[in-house]
Amino acid sequence: MSAAINVLVVGVGPHTRLNHLPALAAAQDARLAGTVTGIDLPDMAAARIEYGTPGRPRRMPVVPVQPFPASRQALPGAVRHVLEGVVERERIGAVVVATEPSVHLPYALWAMERGLPVLLDKPLTVHPDASTDPAAAQSIADDFDTLLDAYRAARRRDPRMVVSVLSQRRWHPAFRRVRELIAEVAQATNCPVTSVQSSHGDGQWRLPDELVDLGYHSFDRGYGKASHSGYHHFDTVPWWLAAGERPGKEIDEIEVHAACTRPADFLAQLTVADHARLLPGFADRNPYTEQDLHRLTTGFGEVDVFLNVAYRSRGRVLALGSHSLAHTTFSQRGNLHPVPGGLYKGNGRIGQETHIIQQGPFQALHLHVLQTLHGDEDGIDRRTAGGADHIELHIFRNDRLGLGWERHRALGFTDLVQGGGDSAVLPTQRSARTCAVTEFFSHLAGRIPRAELTSDLADHRRPARLMAGAYLSMSRRWTDDGQPTAPVVLDFRPAAAPSARAGHALAALGAAR
Repeated sequence: MSAAINVLVVGVGPHTRLNHLPALAAAQDARLAGTVTGIDLPDMAAARIEYGTPGRPRRMPVVPVQPFPASRQALPGAVRHVLEGVVERERIGAVVVATEPSVHLPYALWAMERGLPVLLDKPLTVHPDASTDPAAAQSIADDFDTLLDAYRAARRRDPRMVVSVLSQRRWHPAFRRVRELIAEVAQATNCPVTSVQSSHGDGQWRLPDELVDLGYHSFDRGYGKASHSGYHHFDTVPWWLAAGERPGKEIDEIEVHAACTRPADFLAQLTVADHARLLPGFADRNPYTEQDLHRLTTGFGEVDVFLNVAYRSRGRVLALGSHSLAHTTFSQRGNLHPVPGGLYKGNGRIGQETHIIQQGPFQALHLHVLQTLHGDEDGIDRRTAGGADHIELHIFRNDRLGLGWERHRALGFTDLVQGGGDSAVLPTQRSARTCAVTEFFSHLAGRIPRAELTSDLADHRRPARLMAGAYLSMSRRWTDDGQPTAPVVLDFRPAAAPSARAGHALAALGAAR
């Protein structure tokens, strides 16, 4: 049996502590992961970070590095020196890149150059002012090409090199079931997906002064919701569409129109005076006038963004998509002061996600995740509508074609569980993340072949370009003073199949199944 692999985690903020560390603890329990060492800025490195179960707590040492501009493609020499020291001292065998996404690129490039396998968090990259500067938006697409070139070079040096992207919905049983259903109908009818309506709301109520004062998952860097959690949709929808592609019906181009709200728009929806009336004590706490807030938030990133996308094949529209990504949705926040941890999780944030997929006249799929609470509150069953673990998938099929299809099936939480016993994969985001981390380390241990990896970097050209298209549309509208602009049109073919010389055993995303 291979030895457990010691891990370097770059970025140990709230996202890592909530999502990655529990999964790494599970990998340690399975003897796949060894020691876990963190890297972060000095103030975070000074904090005591514990993870694992109450009965088996673990402490992660964190090594400080100095901040550097997000525009850099290569790590500063001083940061590289610290990392090299940790790698040698701790005998690091893999790197998890989970820092602020505007510095994902230099850390991922360093790890690949060093020959260290990478578990890369989403989004792959983003650039300051991406929602207001078209050049910064375009860089999101260019960064993928840079990462893929580096990956292929690393594979030539060592065919065992792997970079996996932690976009966890690819491991989620419900999302996988949707993909299987699409592929099944495409095989039987030769019909691709013809439309997708997707929406995600996370119920974040950020008060006016918090727009300026809270820095985590904020808008002050010139990007927002599309980078905070939008990549999940930018990845999932093309992944579903690919399952329905058939020979001669491959998507090769997208046209993107985006409209977004920014802090100034949010302040028009709910003014400072509205907040003062709704939340006793807000007026005494808030140091900013309406005019101050408009001045201070000029150029901030998107709060909500809605996309209309045409997915084309050979000049014809193969599918239409509407993708709605919103922070400003139903919330259970009622307190003035956020609990420790800011607004990343908790503080009334409630996820509500829906997807409606049409496959011509043959199939409709409705996937709904509708929550009103996070835990066991008010006697609500966790798995029913409103519960913390609610999920349901409705399958509608044309039953008059003699293909043995049922007209309607409804699958709930229990129906969507994959496997059984201790190895069961629950239809929850947490379980899916654990699967992603476990798969990565299982591959490194030789238990899972490369061809079975779920989310290899080479499969992410399409989501990177969809994200770039969203920001290009937003930024062009900004530079044109909010006026409608020409649509953004981008090549949407999957990454070209790597050469045999590079040692890849990966099928291009979107190839006919």
